[in-house]
Amino acid sequence: MSNALTAAAAGFGTGLSLIVAIGAQNAFVLRQGIRRDAVLAVVGICALSDALLIALGVGGVGAVVVAWPDALTVVGWIGGAFLLCYGALAARRVFRPAGALRAEGGTAGSRRRAVLTCLALTWLNPHVYLDTVFLLGSVAADRGPLRWTFGLGAAAASLVWFAVLGFGARHLGRFLVRPAAWRVLDGLVAATMIVLGVSLIAGACPPARTELRH
Repeated sequence: MSNALTAAAAGFGTGLSLIVAIGAQNAFVLRQGIRRDAVLAVVGICALSDALLIALGVGGVGAVVVAWPDALTVVGWIGGAFLLCYGALAARRVFRPAGALRAEGGTAGSRRRAVLTCLALTWLNPHVYLDTVFLLGSVAADRGPLRWTFGLGAAAASLVWFAVLGFGARHLGRFLVRPAAWRVLDGLVAATMIVLGVSLIAGACPPARTELRH
């Protein structure tokens, strides 16, 4: 029983450490929470999607990384490009604050767009696969028979994080109704996305070869 609790706690901590970094998905959930627009649907989609992706990783997809190391290179390039594009869009909103989101309720149409955008940011973002499928899948493989307990802890971390981020963001609404606050938020998102994108691409690049001359 203690080994199972340890594995679940390790999964929770590992999953949380990979999720809490500000990214495209987290920034979207935060904005939806502040706008009070389709929060339950967005949180549910993110948590359920993470649970499914973690299950894929724990079920053996993470082992592909060991068998085919180039998989991380491909994901790194694609994910880095995705994050750089998202960071560029956020940076553009910093200099054009009129296009920033407002902390107010949305219409039925915006809720549909919110669901579609959430699905796109979740399932079309290679960085999500890198974290949930590849990284968590590889770490879970070391747990042997307790790998599913580890995965359950990671899925629980995802649910807790997105619930706190989405529903807790409502309390920040009165502080983020000013355009200046949105510019700060978008600036933070842009900087983080660009750093993450560059780091992913840098990690995907093969190490430079040095030749010794005699």
